[in-house]
Amino acid sequence: MPTPILMPALSPTMEEGTLARWMKKEGDTIESGDVIAEIETDKATMDYEAVDEGTLGRILVPAGTEGVKVNQPIALLLAEGEDASTLDSAEAEAKTGGKSGAESEDTGAPKEPAGARGPKDAKRETPAPASDGPVRPAPPAPTDAEGERVFASPLARRLAAEAGLDLAGICGSGPHGRVVRADVEKARKDGAAATPTKDGKPADAAATPPAKDGAPTVATPAKAVKSQLQPWQSYTEVPNSQMRKVIGRRLVESKQTVPHFYLTIDCALDPLLDLRKQLNARAKDGEYKISVNDLIIKAAAAALRRVPAANAVWTDEAILMLETVDISVAVATDRGLITPIIRDADTKGLATIAAEMKDLAVRARDGKLKPEEFQGGGFSVSNLGMYGIREFSAIINPPQSCILAVGQGEQRPVVKDGALTIATMMSCTLSVDHRSVDGAVGAEYLAAFKVIVEDPLSLLL
Repeated sequence: MPTPILMPALSPTMEEGTLARWMKKEGDTIESGDVIAEIETDKATMDYEAVDEGTLGRILVPAGTEGVKVNQPIALLLAEGEDASTLDSAEAEAKTGGKSGAESEDTGAPKEPAGARGPKDAKRETPAPASDGPVRPAPPAPTDAEGERVFASPLARRLAAEAGLDLAGICGSGPHGRVVRADVEKARKDGAAATPTKDGKPADAAATPPAKDGAPTVATPAKAVKSQLQPWQSYTEVPNSQMRKVIGRRLVESKQTVPHFYLTIDCALDPLLDLRKQLNARAKDGEYKISVNDLIIKAAAAALRRVPAANAVWTDEAILMLETVDISVAVATDRGLITPIIRDADTKGLATIAAEMKDLAVRARDGKLKPEEFQGGGFSVSNLGMYGIREFSAIINPPQSCILAVGQGEQRPVVKDGALTIATMMSCTLSVDHRSVDGAVGAEYLAAFKVIVEDPLSLLL
């Protein structure tokens, strides 16, 4: 029987991805370790390597398909000696029996992908406990008052039907707003969505629905937005990439759950610019080229070493004080923002940081970063100075506690030693999670950062 090749989970948070390109075609022989496809996750495009040997019998998901669920069959692999005539029945079985990771709450833990290598530590959900009563068929997929389908798991639909709840009035906490068992149980407990109004929607549907943690969520369905556009307002739809969807979800989560506060400081940049000029003049045959951003990364890391209380992560049980200084650096790409990491930035020289940052930025824009190269940073730096932005406030990237927003270096009139003079000044704003970093600690960190920027020779010690 042909073996189904399943969509892999290439990162712990991956729920779906885009099958960007097939590297093999039907009928090709596959050896263990061959790259058979390129998979686009929410942050990068990664190679999918074969584990089993055989022949690629049939491709079930064509190249360019978006929103392919983890563990969904994407192809069939024929082992040596297997008859291609079994492909039709295998395809039918794969399409009816293949369950996505999002449905595992009803069917049990996801199966291990066959024919390809996925992460060994991929999450496995435990199966939902069996009902003590008789098994009832899941009702058909519901729709709201406007005829739009309400996405819900089969178990959620069955539980909602048993409780007399209207799924259209329940806020889903699953992938892309999918209603799952926990949402139905919460709605049943709260008494929500039980009494529809005369327009067919629950009484509280017009209110902002709560998120999983009780914080309000803001939904902007395309249909509702389009209905508000005037006839003369033309537009072009640009589908959201997986990265854009994740960015949107995480930014909403950050602003709703993290108590931000902001501190701004002005730094005299002339000493740092002079040091950069001297260091680059010493480079032989272009062996390195240090940018202002490289110096800021180093200064941010050195300040964290001096004020370790700012290098923290919040959890409900404890504040985690990080022992390594890993700086996430915001890089803009065509697909969205990504934050590659300079690890142990406090211990690395400026030439090393410059080389690593250049390599990471290039591969970030090409979508070729590995998960460990953009996951796990402890402190972020976002620099918009090259765009002429004087000052801005950045949004914290949970679970980190701080992000430093760096503005443009510009000449300003300043008072120095009682006299008015001109200096190159740079405004930097620190966004801070007040749960894990107090205002005094944030101020102490910025003061240390300012001292380093204005006396950059200390970076060389």
